[in-house]
Amino acid sequence: MELSLAHEASQRTLKQRNLLALICIVLGILVVVMFTAASTRDREVVLQPILPSEMTLSSSSVTPEYLEAVTRDTAQLALNRSPETLQYWLDGIVAIAAPESRGALKAKLMEIMAEQEGSQVTQFVTIDWIRTDPDELTSQVGGVLHTIVGSRDVRREHKVFEFHWKYTGVSLRLKGFGVVVKEGEEE
Repeated sequence: MELSLAHEASQRTLKQRNLLALICIVLGILVVVMFTAASTRDREVVLQPILPSEMTLSSSSVTPEYLEAVTRDTAQLALNRSPETLQYWLDGIVAIAAPESRGALKAKLMEIMAEQEGSQVTQFVTIDWIRTDPDELTSQVGGVLHTIVGSRDVRREHKVFEFHWKYTGVSLRLKGFGVVVKEGEEE
């Protein structure tokens, strides 16, 4: 009788062990499938700050609407500066720059800061239009660039500025920007 009880107990333990092993295998396969699905699926973020409509960001590509909104805000930051806000201007542009572009961009911005520090030159732009190319990750902004010395508006020029972007995951970063110069024109 003891032998049959021992045999029954060992069979019960064997069944429990086999069931546990089967559950572990199924859970392992399920984890692998879920990890694969999560890593290959595009991520999406819904943005709704001060925009007139809801905007969705996907890790597969940048939408024209999002690129335009970021270009508008970046143009306002990059093209509006005064001697009192130079450090904020520099820090803001460097913060949105792509990591590989920060050094060169900061060096150019530091040159502008050195030229403008101690002066009374203020610049601001009034934007006329924005064109975006999400496939090439570029955007252009056209507008009147006002230069003010002291309290006098000394120059108003229509300029076109081009911005180059890098899109990784759901992060859009500035690679560089500058004035578009037409052939035969000198900057």
